[in-house]
Amino acid sequence: MDLGISGRKAIVCASSEGLGKGCALALAQAGCEVIVNARTQATVDATVAEIAAATGANVTGVAADVGAHEGQKALLSACPTPDILVNNNGGPPRRSYAELTRDDMINGVVQNMITPIELIQSVAEGMAERNFGRIVNITSLSVLMPIEGLDLSSGARAGLTAFLAGVRPIYASRNVTMNNLLPGKMDTKRLRGGLEAGAKASGKSFDEVAQAQKDEIPAKRFGTAEEFGNTCAFLCSGYAGYITGQNILMDGGLFPHSF
Repeated sequence: MDLGISGRKAIVCASSEGLGKGCALALAQAGCEVIVNARTQATVDATVAEIAAATGANVTGVAADVGAHEGQKALLSACPTPDILVNNNGGPPRRSYAELTRDDMINGVVQNMITPIELIQSVAEGMAERNFGRIVNITSLSVLMPIEGLDLSSGARAGLTAFLAGVRPIYASRNVTMNNLLPGKMDTKRLRGGLEAGAKASGKSFDEVAQAQKDEIPAKRFGTAEEFGNTCAFLCSGYAGYITGQNILMDGGLFPHSF
């Protein structure tokens, strides 16, 4: 399916692996010029080479910490006029709220709330002037359903969601959309790390712990970065201009709700 975004320029933050990489790959497959980002140059180079070889797309790597002003400047220097921005960043490690220090909380809010807002501030007006913009924020199922030990991540991402609720109407009439993708249990390194920790703590095997979690999901499996990326690409497509302000939950039916 032609998504109508061939030739568009896309910045995908934290995209060397996992869900960010899935989004970068899907946008490259749609014909976009993609900026791939990670903190280390070797990781960036490997991902750029992989996506370029798989898609033939124009893929550029930027090794930078997107949470730092210098990192944001590096991304925008590589792509001053993006048509698409996918906000993504690693969340704080799982930890009891009672153990969080003030610095921990400030860092978590900077990474998962302030950083995406700063990037949107940098690109939204230009998108509006060009009459095309797609902004997708990767948040989490935990915005809707508390997950033990992820209180800081949940709070920061929920804050981003609430903050942008007042921003997105400013741009909707100029074909700039802002949506959130909420992953549930996706087959990523972060999930596998949690499963390994659970196996160690319980004395069970990795496969036993993984299967128990899959059994809790109506779809009976974990999600993939590929299907996540394809959903992101559709939200960035020419067909999604009437979709804005939505929280798109990708959890295989794990979160029980009627509306």
